Amino acid sequence: MKTAPEGVKGYRRLIPSLTALVDFEAVARLSSFTLAAAELGVTQAAVSRQIRFLEDTLGVRLFYRLHRSIQLTSEGEQLYQVISDSMRRIAGTFDRLSMGSLEQEVVLASTAAFSHFRVLPQLSALQKAQPHLRLRLITQMFTADLRHNEVDLAVRYGNGKWGDGTATFLFGEEVFPVCSPAWLAAHQTPATLEELAQLPLIESDATSEGWMGWEGWFQAAGFRAPRLNYVLRCSLYTDAIQAVLLGQGVVLGWRRLVDALLDAGQLVRVTAATVKVQDAYFAVVPHGRSGSPATEHLIEWLRGAPIWTD
Repeated sequence: MKTAPEGVKGYRRLIPSLTALVDFEAVARLSSFTLAAAELGVTQAAVSRQIRFLEDTLGVRLFYRLHRSIQLTSEGEQLYQVISDSMRRIAGTFDRLSMGSLEQEVVLASTAAFSHFRVLPQLSALQKAQPHLRLRLITQMFTADLRHNEVDLAVRYGNGKWGDGTATFLFGEEVFPVCSPAWLAAHQTPATLEELAQLPLIESDATSEGWMGWEGWFQAAGFRAPRLNYVLRCSLYTDAIQAVLLGQGVVLGWRRLVDALLDAGQLVRVTAATVKVQDAYFAVVPHGRSGSPATEHLIEWLRGAPIWTD
């Protein structure tokens, strides 16, 4: 029988309670003792005892107990990053072994516009290049804390500085007016930004930091319009694009989202005027989850680089 080398501690001595670690992960992820207890099927008092035992064992405080909420301390953040990543790896291995296959599921979060215009049209290419990868898409209208979601990777638009994950630059962006070919053929092409402001404009609500509307676009282009001719406002960019495809007016085209529609001739540019924005698209891996090979392949695919197979 093999024995541990002298002076080397076994895991049971270094990690006195796996139950406490499981409880800690749930509390940290949900930011709630009550929700963690409900998920684990135990009482809140039992969860509190496990967390207190863990804090006493480590000799550090893991949570700040506030009036109506809790918050991880810096030590708690360090422990959560390791525990979350480790548990996810264990769960993923269990899942693959129990399924009896080599399939790898990656949960990708993005806005509806990004998944609709950029991910879904190229999904067959991804499946061909990575036949074992199974993609699960989650739509987020607004930026959500990745620690509280079962997400492997999120696509975000912004400055790349977020506290809940590690961001990898994908690509920049520029914005310009677009419409349907039929609409442009039936109307006179605007010669100036002032004429453009009088056209029937379609607006979509901001769903992320840095999202630019018509008013901001005109200001960035050097023109302050006294009044804009809005004919339709949509909460989703996908609806705004659909309205334009049906010949309802003019919308701001985000190049990385409408490139395929422009190439197919379904959309055309109204003018040559364009605004290059400072923000960009980033792939964000949540803290506590190291990027798996499947995740890294997905990031390269999102960036547009060649995808390789194992």
